[in-house]
Amino acid sequence: MLRNDIREVDAILLTHEHNDHVIGLDDVRPFNFQSKRDMPIYATPGVAAEVEQRFAYAFSEIRYPGAPSLRFFEIDKDHPFEVEDLPILPIEVMHGNLPVLGFRVGDFTYLTDIKSISDIELGKVRGTKVLALGVLHHTPHYSHLCVEEALDLVQRIKPDQTWFIHISHHMGLYEEVTAQLPDGVDLAYDGLSVTVSGG
Repeated sequence: MLRNDIREVDAILLTHEHNDHVIGLDDVRPFNFQSKRDMPIYATPGVAAEVEQRFAYAFSEIRYPGAPSLRFFEIDKDHPFEVEDLPILPIEVMHGNLPVLGFRVGDFTYLTDIKSISDIELGKVRGTKVLALGVLHHTPHYSHLCVEEALDLVQRIKPDQTWFIHISHHMGLYEEVTAQLPDGVDLAYDGLSVTVSGG
């Protein structure tokens, strides 16, 4: 956020409750100060409950001074919702046995921590032009896609461009791995900017 000089955040969408996906919520405090409002957090009721427990100091009646100001908005996984007039379609994938939400915004789809997806949910992804897809590394894993599984899924979705995200250090060096991937599939990198169109 600092390196890319991001000074405004309109809202945060939570995919699931795992610590590596929520622990940074304490760092929304500068954005509270900038916007003079609570940070809207969109999550399913179960994820919201987990986060409220983990960040109890931010939700207690007598709030700890300097705690982040967070306000939850409920996501129903089966219904689209809007953030700042931007239509967002939730997509449920499985992270092992844990349901995780991905999101489609116009022609962009974001799916992290995915091992499998049902045909019904896959239908929500089809037609997307840019796909951000969680791919851990080359070796099969019980709750994440490996490269081979991810490329099979990309063939089913057929986006114009796929960016592999949530990459393990076991994936390998950027230039070497990218050279082995098919056209239109690349490793994401810090500072990558994606333009989203449609809605």
